[in-house]
Amino acid sequence: MIDVLVVDDDVRVAEINAAYVTKVAGFRVAGLAHCAADALAQLQAVHVDLVLLDHYLPDRNGLALVQELRALGLQTDVIMVTAARDIGTVQAAMRQGALQYLVKPFNFAGLRTKLEAYAALRRTLDGGGEAEQAEVDRIFGALSVTGSADLPKGHSPTTAAMVRQVLLAAGGPLSAQEIAERAGMSRQTAQRYLKLLERSGRVRLSLKYGETGRPEHRYAWTASGR
Repeated sequence: MIDVLVVDDDVRVAEINAAYVTKVAGFRVAGLAHCAADALAQLQAVHVDLVLLDHYLPDRNGLALVQELRALGLQTDVIMVTAARDIGTVQAAMRQGALQYLVKPFNFAGLRTKLEAYAALRRTLDGGGEAEQAEVDRIFGALSVTGSADLPKGHSPTTAAMVRQVLLAAGGPLSAQEIAERAGMSRQTAQRYLKLLERSGRVRLSLKYGETGRPEHRYAWTASGR
């Protein structure tokens, strides 16, 4: 199980985010904190793999807390979950080692894709040993925030990123319906983005033949898609 500390100054928001975490297989809530001091105390007292960290805290901001954690030698992974959307804060979070950055407001599907991508990253890193280029691409792909450049007009980078994260987190090819359910979107929307990503070479299409009926289309993210 991946132990998560949820840090948010709003008690209700923290409880909602914690409820979201418990709905994702393989994750459990290690604790809730509503200020940086409380978060730091919990991180020093109990085992935590991942912190869902708000930036706007009453005693200091989230990035200051990350700096303090690193100064103390605590290498707990961090996903920023915050309303802070200015480029300076996003850039600082990247430089200080935040693995993902989720902008409020978001829904369960948005957080789930981040957590599933994090779980996929952990599985890759836990294997140890040396990495071939495809493995390196997979690691950095899980860390990447969007990977949806060059989209045609009328397509949402956020939606493309959600499809991408679902595929990266999957253990194998998925159907359009499975992708839609995991990303929290309609099957039609998932299919539209899958066709686009397939044409761009980011997604590989395969066919699964059953005993009867048409073959099922299955989709997987390609190593070169990044």
